[in-house]
Amino acid sequence: MPLYTNQHLKIYNSLSGEKENFNPIHEGNVGMYVCGPTVYSNVHLGNVRTFMSFDVIFRYFLHLDYKVRYVRNITDVGHIVDDVDEGEDKIAKKARLEQLEPMEVVQRYTVDFHDILKSFNFLPPSIEPTATGHIIEQIEIIKKIIDTGIGYEANGSVYFDVVKYNETNNYGVLSGRNIEDMLANTRDLDGQSDKRNPQDFALWKKAEPEHIMRWPSPWSDGFPGWHLECTAMSTKYLGNHFDIHGGGMDLKFPHHECEIAQNEACTGQSPVNYWMHANMLTLNGKKMAKSTGNNILPGEILSGDNTILSKAFSASVTRFFMLQAHYRSILDFSDDAIVAAEKGYKRLMEAVDALPTISVSTTSSIDIASWKQLCYDAMNDDFNTPILIAQLFEAVRYINLLKEGKETISAEDLALFTAAVNAFVFDVLGLNDDKAADANNDKLEGVVNMLIGMRNQARADKNFALSDQIRDQLIALGIQLKDGKEGTSFSI
Repeated sequence: MPLYTNQHLKIYNSLSGEKENFNPIHEGNVGMYVCGPTVYSNVHLGNVRTFMSFDVIFRYFLHLDYKVRYVRNITDVGHIVDDVDEGEDKIAKKARLEQLEPMEVVQRYTVDFHDILKSFNFLPPSIEPTATGHIIEQIEIIKKIIDTGIGYEANGSVYFDVVKYNETNNYGVLSGRNIEDMLANTRDLDGQSDKRNPQDFALWKKAEPEHIMRWPSPWSDGFPGWHLECTAMSTKYLGNHFDIHGGGMDLKFPHHECEIAQNEACTGQSPVNYWMHANMLTLNGKKMAKSTGNNILPGEILSGDNTILSKAFSASVTRFFMLQAHYRSILDFSDDAIVAAEKGYKRLMEAVDALPTISVSTTSSIDIASWKQLCYDAMNDDFNTPILIAQLFEAVRYINLLKEGKETISAEDLALFTAAVNAFVFDVLGLNDDKAADANNDKLEGVVNMLIGMRNQARADKNFALSDQIRDQLIALGIQLKDGKEGTSFSI
């Protein structure tokens, strides 16, 4: 019997502002879409926190034996710099500044995004579609919205008529904003004369002569509006109505609000049952910003190459630090906070490593089943990782008492306890044991150095066939040898 049948999960729904029982559209299956990065710069730490929140959510659904289709997009068209309908495309701007093709910019920062997430032990999504790969689908959606009378063409661009839409729907249902207040508080801006209303947003923009990224459409050579891509990709892979849509809190308005409007205009129904939003990350009590220097990149934490932290910290320690706060809470990153997290992480890992050394008794003085359910209760309460971590430290206390002989545990309970601790630490929270990884690295270094010694001997014996064979087989495994004056070194 799948685990989800015995665990009752509640999710905070941004749409209702309340925690709601999770009832998937199709029993045993979860469809989840999360807004991915716009790949015009290195992924920043706040992005990592948002994607980490949904990585844990993904992991917990898998742990509960759900079949999950997790879709996270790559925005490689590049929406407008100020997230409005005028200005310069972020990717095109970067390409112009660095004298690159836009797709060179996309490739560079997509690789960076994947490398950083891999270093933090993220599971890859089920599908990772790109905006440029779904231009046709976006054009078809625009045609449907025009057919309803809510979309209108003006000078080669197409806009969504928010006021007309609001006659039969509620523009502001997610963000709680009132359309009349929005219109009253919006002044007319230069360049918005094509719009019927200031709040209308672009579905398609006619490309100016200098605009690099452009595609043919029935209205003009141009490019899709920012909000449209997620509507196209989420519905293509999850259907017109799916379970969960997630993203950062900053996307609630206008991005997600516009997504809802586009879907409802197209299909006549609300697209998503549960809207989830992860909160922001601050640095030393202030908003992160490159312009002020109050900023740190994920890679700078791992390397220690920064002026903010006292030393380098591992990806597992950084991940542990982030999961000590609930995903809907603001989290402040500082040297003191991550130093404290490192101490906690080491305590947890030392206890996990000690589990195989615990002696068993005929009976248990600890109620392992109740402790295990408390761990589930934490995650079932809107994925409450800080409460889960508190329960894991209760497990650390149990382990220490068992080692000291002050508590007893049966063989059956120890097996249950060990499996549960490992499941929550490694499978659900996605932590790695740095000590075990270091030990494996030491073993790898020893084996490679032994092979280098064998290769050196083969070369001394003029057995160049064997020497080349060792070198080539190491290269095939991703290990590059480099011969120098001081001997042979290797890199992975």
